[in-house]
Amino acid sequence: MASRWLIVADDLTGAADCAIAFARQGRASAVTWGDIVDAPDHELAVLAFDAASRGLSAEAAADRHAEVLTRLAEPGRILFKKIDSTLRGQPAAETTAALACIRARSSPAFGVLAPAFPATGRATIEGRILVGGQPLESTEVWRLDHSYRNADLVDMLASAGLRGEKLGLAAVRDASLKSTLASLAGEGDVIAVCDAETDHDLQRIAEASLNLSSGTFFIGSAGLGHALARIETGRDAAPLSTPPRASGTLLVLGSLADASRAAASALAATGNVAHVLVQPQTLLEPNGDGRAALAAEVRKHLSDGCDVLLEIASREHLDLALGARLAHSLAATLQDVAPAIGALAATGGETAAAILSRFGVHGICLVDEIEPGVALGLTLGRLSVPIATKAGAFGDRHSLVRICERLRAVRTRGSFT
Repeated sequence: MASRWLIVADDLTGAADCAIAFARQGRASAVTWGDIVDAPDHELAVLAFDAASRGLSAEAAADRHAEVLTRLAEPGRILFKKIDSTLRGQPAAETTAALACIRARSSPAFGVLAPAFPATGRATIEGRILVGGQPLESTEVWRLDHSYRNADLVDMLASAGLRGEKLGLAAVRDASLKSTLASLAGEGDVIAVCDAETDHDLQRIAEASLNLSSGTFFIGSAGLGHALARIETGRDAAPLSTPPRASGTLLVLGSLADASRAAASALAATGNVAHVLVQPQTLLEPNGDGRAALAAEVRKHLSDGCDVLLEIASREHLDLALGARLAHSLAATLQDVAPAIGALAATGGETAAAILSRFGVHGICLVDEIEPGVALGLTLGRLSVPIATKAGAFGDRHSLVRICERLRAVRTRGSFT
């Protein structure tokens, strides 16, 4: 039987890359954000919500999630607390809010935590995150942004007063996994921290825990989302189409991750896009002449049918605290460009959310996955165009090339198939 789901994430790309797992199985799925009182997609089988809490303190992130869950966690929806596969943001505090929500409606509450995403090189061994086989603590993404002293998941949970119990690979691959999980679920107010290094491991976890108890909820990345979605039966998504467009695709790169910068370089090298490099200072300066010139340049390229790669130039010592200011300034700069956009791609959840909100977009109807972690859909609201979203650290050198090619095909043919 097909279930109804609520996915709550701390950023837009995370909400989309998890919900797309269900869309690929034929479930009607959308991601939304902002005004959750009048969110238009409450009746969908799979509703993903961007709580926009990645940059908040632990207390503020927990409060934000508690508010979202109070309004959206309807009876009959299974809760999936989407977390970043590299533990950015405040996953422990947000999980506390999720557990409290479940406990209030169905005691005892039991969480299944499996953040591995093997398709993007993320694994969990002995309760610790590995990226490309290396400890998370030794990676660039941890150096740029981390909230915890280490990547041990039980320690992470303990920082928010939560109890975690590790289930190693041997336990995950044992025939008694379901009974082990059932025993923990009976204790209540505990999180099972599950190792996984393959999609098959995640599938075992999903099959052993789905419908285990009314108080069971899930914490993880899109890897676990795909495993759960594959169990579901029934297809309720209507075919989606869009008018053909002659205007070009706008690809916006707001992430500082090396993977995204390498992908931008590869796309620019094809010669098939206009590469527009904007300096952070242009977006931060009080004088708007530079921003007006930027908007005019981008608009002309798009109106001429040319795809545009817009990249915020990287600086070695750029203050990460400026990220929100840069994203919102760029969104304001591009607001008048919206009518000239034939399709849109955004790398980095904060950048994507800022731009889409400024364009009058309130959600994305999800259709397909271009590659692991890259969601394809159609924007909902004042601007309706094909869109792809990607987390900054996902993908390889040619990810943006593939995204650009897929969006060009969709916008010129007017079909997602």
